[in-house]
Amino acid sequence: MNENLDLFSAPEPTGKAQAAIEMEALRTRLNRWAHEYYVQDAPSVPDAEYDRVFRELQVLEAEHPHLITPDSPTQRVIGAVMEGLAPVRHAVPMLSIHTETDTEASGAEAFDARVRRELKLAPDDPPIEYVAEPKFDGLAMSLRYEHGKLVQAATRGDGEVGEDVTHNIRTIRQIPLLLPAGAPPLLEVRGEVYMPRADFDALNERQREQGGKTFVNPRNAAAGAVRQLDSGIAAQRPLRFFAYGLGAVTPEAEGGPAFATHFELLQTLKSWGFPVAEQVQTALGATELVAFHRQVGARRDQLPYDIDGVVYKVNSLQLQRQLGFKTREPRWAVAHKYPAQEMATRIEGIDVQVGRT
Repeated sequence: MNENLDLFSAPEPTGKAQAAIEMEALRTRLNRWAHEYYVQDAPSVPDAEYDRVFRELQVLEAEHPHLITPDSPTQRVIGAVMEGLAPVRHAVPMLSIHTETDTEASGAEAFDARVRRELKLAPDDPPIEYVAEPKFDGLAMSLRYEHGKLVQAATRGDGEVGEDVTHNIRTIRQIPLLLPAGAPPLLEVRGEVYMPRADFDALNERQREQGGKTFVNPRNAAAGAVRQLDSGIAAQRPLRFFAYGLGAVTPEAEGGPAFATHFELLQTLKSWGFPVAEQVQTALGATELVAFHRQVGARRDQLPYDIDGVVYKVNSLQLQRQLGFKTREPRWAVAHKYPAQEMATRIEGIDVQVGRT
């Protein structure tokens, strides 16, 4: 036996093994920095440092293409052009929420009264706890993760069948491609793809400068970007995402999450890297629902994105199951609208054209 051999020292990694270790470290660092920048709005490094490390990863991936992983930051912009959008049948239907057209305080009071009536509560029973959140004016989206990896993104469509837009959703840097340890083997996250107002204005300005088509509103711009066949075009659109619920998920009996409330569910999604609107809060009874509706309405014009109302959901998931559904709408949730925004305008010019007919 060689007496100089150290039996407790690990062998030096080979070139391929060393590259894999370095690439994993770079991916971890870049994904953390992206989360800080796009989700937490608290970057810890300057853009130049992110770009330097990104280029370093690109060089290693070019040298070792077999070590590229789907969760790599370099894979967000794939650039593939699809022949068409494939249909996707939702494992759990993406149902719509009943809209309360009474835009006054009485709209929130009527919803609370309906819930209490369905639960057969007496007037002197304790108030119900709700979760109140903004109603985003964007495009509903379902993100499917299997064993922690994003495998599919689909639009709502008709609620039963949507369209596969995974190639475009992967370009949205707020959406994690890989979930942390502890996430269930199957997880469908429901949420809204939207475009911030400032980014929408900048996009339209670029379109005008280039002689391209301008967009009517942020929602149309977001929807058009999501349904592009070329992910390179979608990557140039400033899309964002907010999570607000779940679709299919691994059952608790098979190791899935054991949520007691909707608010707990949202906080867990946040801990897994998904953006959740900062306005989300619990509200006790009709009085606090009314206060939330007024509070968010007063700040509506100052929000960086468009909303057209707020959403109330019974917080207890057990009570949600007890209330169930009416037709295709949950009894435990409602969208409380705001009055339509009206503004005076002045015509500055008219272009008259004579067509063939």
